Amino acid sequence: MVTTAMQFDRQFSDTPRVCSCDIRIIEYSNNMHSPLRAFKADVFQALAHPTRIAIVDALRLGEEGAGSLLAQLPVGQANLSQHLAILRAKRIVVSRKVGNQVYYSIRHPVLVDVLDLLKEYFNVHLKEIVGMLGESRPRVRKSRRA
Repeated sequence: MVTTAMQFDRQFSDTPRVCSCDIRIIEYSNNMHSPLRAFKADVFQALAHPTRIAIVDALRLGEEGAGSLLAQLPVGQANLSQHLAILRAKRIVVSRKVGNQVYYSIRHPVLVDVLDLLKEYFNVHLKEIVGMLGESRPRVRKSRRA
């Protein structure tokens, strides 16, 4: 049985104290790290690099060979292989081998919808920022000449 600092203080003191370890216990006990949240975090972590997003974008229309991806993206072969390995490990892309060629595709097309929604979110955010910049711009008065 794990005894927290607060439980220890209750046993040996009249005034319990709260420490950061108690807060962690509360966080984790409220299902903060459910399997679904961990899965979502893994997906976003795998997509947390512009090159990996570019790979997924290149695959949005269907299967592509590694050579084709290399031609489309401004990265070296070793770098592309590392990013593809991460996307495969997180089950975002799948691969199949034909002879010495490897072909990649998105595991499920709903991921393209997720990226499109993120792009829409970005555009809304950008419009808000542009609107705020327009409001903060000093107004220039036009001179009245007759």
